[in-house]
Amino acid sequence: MPACCLQRLYSESTLTTMVQVAGKVQEVLKEPEGGLVVLSGGGTSGRMAFLMSVSFNQLMRGLGQKPLYTYLIAGGDRSVVASREGTEDSALHGIEELKKVAAGKKRVIVIGISVGLSAPFVAGQMDYCMDNPAVFLPVLVGFNPVSMARNDPIEDWSSTFRQIAERMQKLQEKQEAFVLNPAIGVRPAPSPPPCPYLGPPILGSVTSFGGTGPALGAGGLSPRCLLEILRTFERAHQVTYSQSAKIAALMKQASTSLEKKGRVHLVGWQTLGIIAIMDGVECIHSFGADFRDIRGFLIGDHSDMFNQKAELINQGSHFTFSQEDFLTSILPALTEVDTVVFIFTLDDNLAEVQTLVEQVKEKTSNIQALAHGTVGQSLPTPLKKLFPSIISITWPLLFFEYEGNFIQKFQHELSTKWVLNTVSTGAHVLLGKILQNHTLDLRIRNSKLFWRALSMLQRFSGQPKARCIESLLQAIHFPQPLSDDVRAAPISFHVQAADKKEQVIPIALLSLLFRCSIPEAQAHLAGAPSVCEAVRSALTGPGRKRNADALETLEPALP
Repeated sequence: MPACCLQRLYSESTLTTMVQVAGKVQEVLKEPEGGLVVLSGGGTSGRMAFLMSVSFNQLMRGLGQKPLYTYLIAGGDRSVVASREGTEDSALHGIEELKKVAAGKKRVIVIGISVGLSAPFVAGQMDYCMDNPAVFLPVLVGFNPVSMARNDPIEDWSSTFRQIAERMQKLQEKQEAFVLNPAIGVRPAPSPPPCPYLGPPILGSVTSFGGTGPALGAGGLSPRCLLEILRTFERAHQVTYSQSAKIAALMKQASTSLEKKGRVHLVGWQTLGIIAIMDGVECIHSFGADFRDIRGFLIGDHSDMFNQKAELINQGSHFTFSQEDFLTSILPALTEVDTVVFIFTLDDNLAEVQTLVEQVKEKTSNIQALAHGTVGQSLPTPLKKLFPSIISITWPLLFFEYEGNFIQKFQHELSTKWVLNTVSTGAHVLLGKILQNHTLDLRIRNSKLFWRALSMLQRFSGQPKARCIESLLQAIHFPQPLSDDVRAAPISFHVQAADKKEQVIPIALLSLLFRCSIPEAQAHLAGAPSVCEAVRSALTGPGRKRNADALETLEPALP
């Protein structure tokens, strides 16, 4: 689809949809009895749903209102703190989870998040909502055009994701469903004039965002005020990446720890701890990392965050994430090659931060801080002296309305996500895990990642789809020979087998490039310093000019 035809973040149609959805949410908040707003997704999208529901409920409690937000994540609460991406492949699972949280409710808005418009967990929920319009209003959020939504059959459902999204588009004219799917990465619109209710260009009062100010009044949230709210996050990007040099240094330190077989521990306070957990979990399937390589911990009370906290108790080392877990399991085992990053705001309990930093520093000197503060705040000198380097992000002062402080809290969270994502991704780039923007060593944990793996094999090898599928299945099921029954099995069967294997994609790719057996491909990989070096060598070896040329011109793949 040409870029000129895409809906963009600042397109009038996108802003109109956002305003309309905000109005629907406002209706539920004004009449809370029997109302609920559900944020839902699989994997990273589900973790974002968790984070947002926690933050929005904190906002509502502070305003003296009944919390009306909840979240759903494929696989339940254990998927918040562990990589369980395969659970998003079931539409029926999504529907059953939705029925549980919506039982007895009269009006439920379901915001399903699927970045590529691909997750069956979300697709089933959207379809169910459209079949039950008296109670449910579905809102689909993603960043692909509907024409590019996944159109493969869903194993336990009768419609594809694309068919469901197309059905939603038809209902959007009557505001019985909404699709919010701007294309990200295109040139933004010119800056709008300041919103009169938001004060100066740096966000002032955002009472209107909370639903009690004049901007919402009878007409709801105005597009102009919505634009100004969005602009605050553009400014968050500028503030964050003004620290690029220090972020790069932390990235190098993290890579060095991993290269020396050490660990990287991300220790965050309050919701910044959730961001830390998210980043560590995402490394497992994205880069084929061990769950201990990069790991997040949440410091502070999390008793009211989870829907089913019991799911996380006594579930084994994969599910350790709390302050107690860090103190009892991680701290005693720290070594000098480990890196520990402390993530906090200057409004957190800095005495508690200092105590923990002092304990960690007895074990390793590789400690860093990511500290958020506002103009006029500063770290206490004793704490500051403990860190060899601090990524100190200073935010402008806001007017002191309660909701305005929450917008700044959201900025802290987004900024932290950017920093940690840069650090963990960059560390794996330096380890040779990524080639031409392709994560060659990702772990195939759901059908989406299966098809992504196949796409990479086709791109790098230049061989037909059928041959690439054969090689991929051989790598997944080795040492078992491929039978016709295995070849004809559903994708879920192959994903289940692949989830237990390491380096499936690079082995399959080397088998294609060298036209060799799986054991020979494994030997090639074992003899190379990194995954990328093994593939690069295969692409640029004698007699492989065509592949070498392809390596130079390969278009980056969408994540």
